[in-house]
Amino acid sequence: MAAMLIVLGAHAQKKWTLKECLDYAIEHNITLKQAKIREQSAQEDVKQSKAALLPTLSASTNQGVGYSPFDESKADKTYYNGSYNVNAQWTVWNGGQNTNALKLNKLSAEQAVLSIHETSNSIQESITKLFVQILYMTEAIEVNRQSLETSKKNEERGQTMVEVGKMSKADLAQLTAQRAAGEYSIVESETQLAKMKQQLKNELKLLTEKNFDVAIPATSDEQALAQIPSMISVYETALTQRPEIRSAQLDVESSDIQLKNAKAGHLPTVTLSGTASTSTNSMSDVAWSQQMKNGLGLSASVGVNVPIIDGRKAKTAIRKAKLSQEQSKLQLESEEDNLYTTIEGLWLDAVNNQQKFISASASVESEQASYDLLQEQFNLGLKNIVELMTGKDKLLTAQQNKLQSKYTTILSQQLLKFYQGGEIKL
Repeated sequence: MAAMLIVLGAHAQKKWTLKECLDYAIEHNITLKQAKIREQSAQEDVKQSKAALLPTLSASTNQGVGYSPFDESKADKTYYNGSYNVNAQWTVWNGGQNTNALKLNKLSAEQAVLSIHETSNSIQESITKLFVQILYMTEAIEVNRQSLETSKKNEERGQTMVEVGKMSKADLAQLTAQRAAGEYSIVESETQLAKMKQQLKNELKLLTEKNFDVAIPATSDEQALAQIPSMISVYETALTQRPEIRSAQLDVESSDIQLKNAKAGHLPTVTLSGTASTSTNSMSDVAWSQQMKNGLGLSASVGVNVPIIDGRKAKTAIRKAKLSQEQSKLQLESEEDNLYTTIEGLWLDAVNNQQKFISASASVESEQASYDLLQEQFNLGLKNIVELMTGKDKLLTAQQNKLQSKYTTILSQQLLKFYQGGEIKL
């Protein structure tokens, strides 16, 4: 019983790392599972198109019963007959349509695999962004708590000064208001953090998990100051790594094959067929096995179908295939442009926020030193309450700016690495 309680307690205290969130989402996400099913279906199409290159073989039989009521020559007026057929057919050549169908299905199967990777990438990006927001909000709350402690100390100091007549009650009320505002800010931030965690839990489909929480990794300023790769190098690598680009390239290849298939509509089709057949009849005096042997007939034929006037079907198919080819090329260009825009945005975010982080770090040091001096001067009666409160607000703003630029930089850096085929790590 005690061991069970320990296990349950450990489960209740579990905190999810980013890697655990990503791994769980990839394993359990419904959209990803559907993509995998589509990939399996595409593989079945490949198998079927391979089989279409081979001859077909079928067997058939027909059994009948007859009755001759006025045939006086036979004592048994009921008779039975049967026919037996084996048919084989093979499309020897149809302008390459069967082989092209196999190529198209293989490309579709490859695109289905790429679709799995696209979905996986989208899931990982979404969860990573949400996870980093949680990290930022968690640390921001801690900064707010520290600020609240300072506000409480200022309020306590103010009460003492009021008692000795060195501060008015109006000034003390301002300190009290600042402390209350700090408490409200923490409550509001904690509410936002809880909503973010709930959103992450929903993303993971952990709907019945009541004690969901995340493990907060130790992030350092050095992570935000890490070297940022050049935008062009990231883009060039991403062109060879991203599944959406490869899928668009396969669309272009598919359109080329579809054009060949359309042109094959002007070409003749050659088929080879063969039949083996026999029959039996119970009215015959010959034995059944001999009837099967005597009635055996074999035949083979070659068929050639040459399209002459097809109601413009082939011409229309060719024209539409060319339009589809142009469309797929434009789609590839669009995907490349979208990728460039995305990477450019991430790169600019990383560079700009890294500079903001450097500036904000210096600002925090400056504002902290300024506020410490303000406190000393306030305690000596050299600064008024407004100057003290303004200095504290400036320090808190600088700290929040530092945090925001820090985590935005880290997120952009991780996504840039991810677009180059790397693993997201925090």
